Amino acid sequence: PTQYGPVQGRAREDGTLCWYGIPYGAAPTGEDRWTSPREPARWRTVRDCTAPAPAAYQYTSFPLGTEDCLTLDIYSVPEAKKRPVLVYLHGSAFSGSPQELPGSALVRDTGCVFVALSYRLGLFGWNCLPALTAGSDAAGNFALLDILRALDWVKENIHHFGGDGANITLCGFSDGGRIAAALAASPLSRGRFQRAAALSGGWSLADPDTSAHQLAERFAPLAVEDGLFPDPASAAGWLLTPGADVREWLCGLEPARIAALGAPSILYADEALLPRDARSAVPLLLLSSATEFSGLVRDDLRPASSAARAYAVKYGSALCRWSSTEAVAEALGGSAPVWLGLIDYGGADSQTTIPGLGSFHGLPLALFSSESSYSACADLSSAGAQALSAQLKQALAGFMTSGSPGWDVWTPQDRDALHFDADSETACITFNSYPDTQESIRAAMAADTSLSDAEKETVEHLYFSGFSF
Repeated sequence: PTQYGPVQGRAREDGTLCWYGIPYGAAPTGEDRWTSPREPARWRTVRDCTAPAPAAYQYTSFPLGTEDCLTLDIYSVPEAKKRPVLVYLHGSAFSGSPQELPGSALVRDTGCVFVALSYRLGLFGWNCLPALTAGSDAAGNFALLDILRALDWVKENIHHFGGDGANITLCGFSDGGRIAAALAASPLSRGRFQRAAALSGGWSLADPDTSAHQLAERFAPLAVEDGLFPDPASAAGWLLTPGADVREWLCGLEPARIAALGAPSILYADEALLPRDARSAVPLLLLSSATEFSGLVRDDLRPASSAARAYAVKYGSALCRWSSTEAVAEALGGSAPVWLGLIDYGGADSQTTIPGLGSFHGLPLALFSSESSYSACADLSSAGAQALSAQLKQALAGFMTSGSPGWDVWTPQDRDALHFDADSETACITFNSYPDTQESIRAAMAADTSLSDAEKETVEHLYFSGFSF
């Protein structure tokens, strides 16, 4: 049973149970496209939740998914009772689905109940045009409002699935990690979860006024296409007004036209939801891989020379490591404890290298589950990799149950971080100070003679402009 009606899941061959696509909110369509999520309609007959639900509406090379996306997946076991709950946010604010990380392995190996969320993506989840933010939804962070509603659903209903609604850990990967860290610092999150884990995430807030102007320019050609204005400039001016006519036009657009406009900024600063000076009120676990940037040097932007590619991967990875761990700790730490972990496995300094990718973006998910979207990137079947997987899961289990992953907290003075590595047979865990600082990365880039200054400028413009550096 759930508060809105009964649901039927299925038993997997590994002995775990799974329910897919349980509604936690009504479809955000029509006039509700950009509002706080509403309650779902109640149902009396048993709802079939035995197959994955469609992903949230998104655009990769073509549109896919549905706007009726406010659903969640739950993984548990028959004997579960008052287990810690892990609520997972997948790795992109613009595409993807809860299927990125199936929860069965974590349920078996960490003793949790696993919940994966689907929520509004792209311009459906992040839109701060004045006509959409004139009321109570002042921030324009509609995806965050979805997640807060889902957390309320979990708190009220997860006991039916063997979970403890008073022991919830919010966990996210990549953009999902950024969102988890942001919500850890949000005043509106108080009491909704007890700790947060951000995997390869980061911390930054977008200025809502700047973002609104960018959004107006992006939507303006559609208004010209519809014959509302003769040119994009006048259309953009109209889109920056708070009028009901703007809202009516936006809510009436075909979703494919919206999705095709591309990815907006996310996490708009707002004093109610995301204050710029907020600190995390819950314990934070921050995890990054050593070579995060190896898979992010895109084919369509890749520099021609191997030296330029090596420069992009080396310093992009350093920036990713720093921005997703110590930069977050510096920005949000202080009110609650923070732990830092670095996965060195696969990288250049590892006892086991992964050719081409190193310790890649997504490696934590592959170590958490052989069913994850990143599992095909590397062979992790060796005894050493499996021992490393067990160590990571043990750290996560400790964090969920006791509030500590099992090593000393990070402080600005000690800068402690646990390093995860493995040889072919065993896990190799070491405890050292964090290896980089913002200043040391900048100094190393300046001293690097593998590229000319002009080549460095090209690479840094293509890849590093998104970092606060």
